[in-house]
Amino acid sequence: MAVAAPRTSRGTAARIDNRVAIGLFVVAAVAVSWFLRTRALGASLWMDEGLSVGIASQPLDEIPTVLRQDGSPPLYYLLLGLWVRLIGNGPAETQALSVLIAVASIPIGLWAGWSLFGRRAGIYLAAMCAVNPFLTTYAQEVRMYSLMLTLSLATSAAFLNAFVLRRRAYLAPFAVLLAAMLYTHNWALFVSIGLVTALLWLLVESAPSERRALVRDAGMTFGAAGVLYLPWLPTLLFQVQHTGAPWLNPPRLGAPVQISKYLLGGGTATCALALAGGSGIAEVFRRGRDDPERRTLFATALVVVAMLASAWLVSQVSPAWTTRYLGASLGPLMLIFAAGLARAGKLGIVALCIVLAIWSLPRLYDLRNKSNAADLAQAAVSQLRPGDLVISLQPEQAPLLAYHLETLRGERGLRYATPLGPVANRFVMDWRDSQERLERATVAKNLEPLLASLPRRARVLLVHPITARRDDWDAPWTALVRRRAAQWGAALATDRRFRRLGTVPPFYRRATRIGVRAVLYEKTGA
Repeated sequence: MAVAAPRTSRGTAARIDNRVAIGLFVVAAVAVSWFLRTRALGASLWMDEGLSVGIASQPLDEIPTVLRQDGSPPLYYLLLGLWVRLIGNGPAETQALSVLIAVASIPIGLWAGWSLFGRRAGIYLAAMCAVNPFLTTYAQEVRMYSLMLTLSLATSAAFLNAFVLRRRAYLAPFAVLLAAMLYTHNWALFVSIGLVTALLWLLVESAPSERRALVRDAGMTFGAAGVLYLPWLPTLLFQVQHTGAPWLNPPRLGAPVQISKYLLGGGTATCALALAGGSGIAEVFRRGRDDPERRTLFATALVVVAMLASAWLVSQVSPAWTTRYLGASLGPLMLIFAAGLARAGKLGIVALCIVLAIWSLPRLYDLRNKSNAADLAQAAVSQLRPGDLVISLQPEQAPLLAYHLETLRGERGLRYATPLGPVANRFVMDWRDSQERLERATVAKNLEPLLASLPRRARVLLVHPITARRDDWDAPWTALVRRRAAQWGAALATDRRFRRLGTVPPFYRRATRIGVRAVLYEKTGA
């Protein structure tokens, strides 16, 4: 007698089908993300990436101490230090860590949107994480911004789950994520202000019977994050006092345009998100004040607004406002838009398709031509010998130049200097009191001893930043760098002890960040 096969219930089969569909969606999103975010991998490193690779090349146990000279927290650099020891320190290898972090934002976005606003919002947010142009740009850069964005999304979602929806299982993960974010970038302090602002609103809105438990949970989690961050606090205070070179101007009132252009992919995508997402958000806000989605959306908006407002206000006194830092706000901002689109019905689907299409358009030129430092090093390396002097007139370019020159030479032996003086560690920029030191620097005190120490026939590669766009060089630090570069260039050009051999590179490939040019000299007299 044939035995009938056990029947699977319709509900179980549907759940299995849903899981398979979601799994296939995530695989497809990861594949698309990987394709978009490896098109320019390894093509170019720019100045800030040179700083990252240089710091990560230091002994792992010394990285936190080295960062007293830099001004950043250590988590990303420790991860990168481990990465380069396992994978390698070439341009593509070092940038690949950011690609993996950016790809990890897809399942994190799926969880964040799904856990807070349902499956559709999770799918929408995962799709947005897969192709967002800001994340695509910094997925191909050896910097911490893709990590900061991903952590800000995860931290915000854990906070909302724990304190708005009162899912206490998220309390411990929130504390760990908040600490990790604080150890990644100092803009996490502004994110924390946003989170505390939302928490205060929740306390005001909560019933007296719930308030005590909310205060207790907040004290435990924020306190735990603070305890985890406490070992870094002395270094942070030192950095605030000594490493804040004023290389930015205070922000003006164009922040919404800046966010639209660089974080949300331009005016068309922003309008689609605002109109369709706004209609879905309006539908949620028409519900009662106690509706969980309404409370969650309002709390998320408070996080974003308070974060940006506090950063803008602080930057009026101590400028810390630039496009790449704004990525810390993009995680919770996309969470808001994903929720709005998910509640906008067919209009939300149409808007999402428009946004994803715009965000997926390739923008490769800027990524492939961030800097021409590699071209300069390639042209100069055969003309330099051990003992020759490389002077970077923009001090923070020195680690990138050292990286490229030593990668090409396969050996050490060159000396490095900047207008601040001889470079003790060619892979690390010493930002300590750099503005004051550069203001005190003179040709007689800083350049002349370097030139006098060179023997006859020694060569000097004098590397200038290209400052044609004056609007990029009007902050206190950059304006001073521009002035010192002109002074040192004129001094060496008129020094009779040195003969000008030529300029490098022989051609200029336009750099979309900061370009460099150099003049090569040889010492002919005492």
